[in-house]
Amino acid sequence: MATERERELLNQVLDSGQWGGFHEMVARFERAFAEFHHCTGGVSAANGTVTLEMALEAAGVGPGDEVIVPAISFISTASAVSRVGASPVFVDIEELSFNMDAARAAAAVTPRTKAILAVHFGGPLADMERLPALARDCGLALIEDAAHAHGSEWNGRRAGSFGLAGSFSFQNSKVMTAGEGGILIGNDSEFLDRAWSIANCGRRRDGGWFHHYTPGSNYRITAWQAAVLLAQLERLPEQIALRTRNAELLKSELADLAELRFQQAPPQVTAHSHYLLLGRVGGNRDEFHKALAARGVPCTPFYPHALYGNPMYAAGGCRVEPCPVAEACVRDAFWLPCRALMGDEQTTRQIAAAIRQALGR
Repeated sequence: MATERERELLNQVLDSGQWGGFHEMVARFERAFAEFHHCTGGVSAANGTVTLEMALEAAGVGPGDEVIVPAISFISTASAVSRVGASPVFVDIEELSFNMDAARAAAAVTPRTKAILAVHFGGPLADMERLPALARDCGLALIEDAAHAHGSEWNGRRAGSFGLAGSFSFQNSKVMTAGEGGILIGNDSEFLDRAWSIANCGRRRDGGWFHHYTPGSNYRITAWQAAVLLAQLERLPEQIALRTRNAELLKSELADLAELRFQQAPPQVTAHSHYLLLGRVGGNRDEFHKALAARGVPCTPFYPHALYGNPMYAAGGCRVEPCPVAEACVRDAFWLPCRALMGDEQTTRQIAAAIRQALGR
């Protein structure tokens, strides 16, 4: 929902007469978002899908390479790997964190492995102790798919600052949104310069407008998007705190239900965006989903298949490790969107009551 702050910043862009991607508002947002996430720089782009592709390309990932990805995520996590000509290697997730199992990732490394693409699914960070250590030990690039994790932390350090790069999405459902948009952040200036060139038609930051050094493209966002996102970044901590309070209240209201297990974040997760409230349910998940939706609670019955179940991978182009947890989640997991946690205490208690009723309790 727009506030007066969005309108104020949008009017600054409107009155400037220059609304494109080289507007100071874009640079201002990139600096602010990167700094908030403990990084030295950022490159904004049209969406979080192309920022993943930019990250892989700028990291030198290409044909013949393998990239380890979790079996559960949105298609962009895998398709970005395929788009740069590499092969995704699908590994299993942990039972209740919904994030990549670091032990399974370690077992999947081969001489062809070039990178690990770690998704912070639902908001809490993947294991940012074991996965960075694995990347260092094996000489791999660690790229964080932080599309769900705006403002999330691991021991006080924010998402996107652990690997070579962190990729964020500002698509319409995200906790920060401009309808569409994305950003790539990091602390390696040479890497960020390569990413900037990819997003800006192959130019160099210190080169001329008509001097193109690589076959890049135009992935820039507009100043309008940057204005909206800057306003939303300013209130992100307050909104995270609200969602966290409501998530804790909802879980406490339902703590006696043994058949309901919510996502568990390890104690190292010191802030959690709560982009999704994930859970697993005993019994018939689909009947539970229908009953909950009938009571007006927004709910998604998880993905219909693991990433490797998409038709694009039926003919190959990937490697699939055993993924029993991911397969089980397809059958019994669900999520509520972040907007379900933006109400007051009474609304949260009503959602808890609806969940209890949907379970016949």
